[in-house]
Amino acid sequence: MGDSYCIESGTSCRYVSRFDPDYPDKLRMIPDPPAGIYVRGSLPDPGRPAVAIIGSRICSQYGRLAAMELGEAMALADVQVISGLARGIDCISQAAAVRAGGRSFGILGCGVNVVYPAQNKSIFDEVLVNGGLISEVNPDAPPLKAYFAERNRIISALCDILVVVEAKERSGTQITVRRALEQGKDIFAVPGRMNDVCSQGCNALISQGAGIICSPESVLNALGIYPPDPPSFFGKKNEEIKISRVEQRVLDNLDLYPMSLQKIARLCAMTEGEVLTALFHLQFSGLARETGKNHFMKTGG
Repeated sequence: MGDSYCIESGTSCRYVSRFDPDYPDKLRMIPDPPAGIYVRGSLPDPGRPAVAIIGSRICSQYGRLAAMELGEAMALADVQVISGLARGIDCISQAAAVRAGGRSFGILGCGVNVVYPAQNKSIFDEVLVNGGLISEVNPDAPPLKAYFAERNRIISALCDILVVVEAKERSGTQITVRRALEQGKDIFAVPGRMNDVCSQGCNALISQGAGIICSPESVLNALGIYPPDPPSFFGKKNEEIKISRVEQRVLDNLDLYPMSLQKIARLCAMTEGEVLTALFHLQFSGLARETGKNHFMKTGG
């Protein structure tokens, strides 16, 4: 598959056949359910809503932020997050969900004892503690293209809504979308710029009738969940926060897209040290966020 993988030793899993009472009812209802599934950790709770968040392995910073925000919002609303634990959007959304205290489930295109790609080991471990790993192939089976195509029907089956964050017009994500449509699931997509290759698939889905995601509330409302206030991941609201004139200057020069520390300092006519000090308080107050090493944006809160 092009990426390294590793097999964990001494791990345990269980096999849940279609005749087992623990076998998910959502899987029973699709035209081609697996004869059984291997599970490490737990299975999704049938009494809680579940959203699948999927997208490109090679994603933009915009896609990363959207995946993080959606994963966090679902967790805070007690919505389970399901994905393929693939590099990119899948892993980002699932890591955000479990780190926000939510439950997430990885549907694998390899065995449940196999970490693929190998560098995602820490995220696999987090999902195991706060959810589970599921696959229909042998626990030690390596990642194969055919397995990934087939596992997509399990991702779509186990969710109530399928969310696409970023996808090229022709990609593996479209297979999962097709499966979800066949299963009668609702599709939502995050819109992108018209000339952005990473968003061509999402924009096409929206033009074909998929729900458009303007905020995490778009998905939560479709599930019948109406938070008293919009989901907030940054603490206090702006009007409750007092900041200094220097911090206000830095905030005024931030954008809703990430900017480098050097550019912010140049716009503010300040030293990088002064800007970092201001940014520390702005982040603590929930008015700014570090999106990558020395890159910052305002939260829009």
